[in-house]
Amino acid sequence: MAEITRMQFLRGDLKGDKTPFRPPWAIPEQYFVDFCTRCDQCIEACFDELIIRGRGGYPQMDFNRGGCDFCEDCLNVCDAGALKKLPLNGDLPANNNNSNKREALSESADEASSESSLPPWHIKASIDLNNCLSMNATICRSCGESCDDEAIKFNLKLGGIAEPVLNTETCTGCGACLSVCPVQAVKLNTVSINEAVA
Repeated sequence: MAEITRMQFLRGDLKGDKTPFRPPWAIPEQYFVDFCTRCDQCIEACFDELIIRGRGGYPQMDFNRGGCDFCEDCLNVCDAGALKKLPLNGDLPANNNNSNKREALSESADEASSESSLPPWHIKASIDLNNCLSMNATICRSCGESCDDEAIKFNLKLGGIAEPVLNTETCTGCGACLSVCPVQAVKLNTVSINEAVA
């Protein structure tokens, strides 16, 4: 059974469904709330102003402002270790002792190089085809045009419908498609580590 964090308990979110999106390279939530000092350095470092002060003063992403370009500015200013590159196959510490957590995460981060580290986060986009304007015969390709990774393509169908097709393997979860969708048909979802690195 997954560990319930203090923040999940206080929010009444025992399943972890309401956990806010943290800045890129945030360590898992149960460690993040212990390591983050709420110093606002990552907020100040974000040129696009995508990182905001969330509940409890902890930083979180606001994708309504645009998409993340993974510039690493937030990662580079985080002295507390709440934002850290972790190795692809690194195990995270299981016990709750903060000093042991810090040691284990520091060792894991030292092993991670940019080629062998986990992606910046475990977020992927999804498109609600029932609400999508393009699926309702209205010309709209905002999400596809905003996707620098070309993860969203459109397949032409009979009746003037262009169906959006999302390639989750190339989707980085940057959020650029979310902010431009006029009907909020695009959602961002947290996925498992295996899905994120696929």
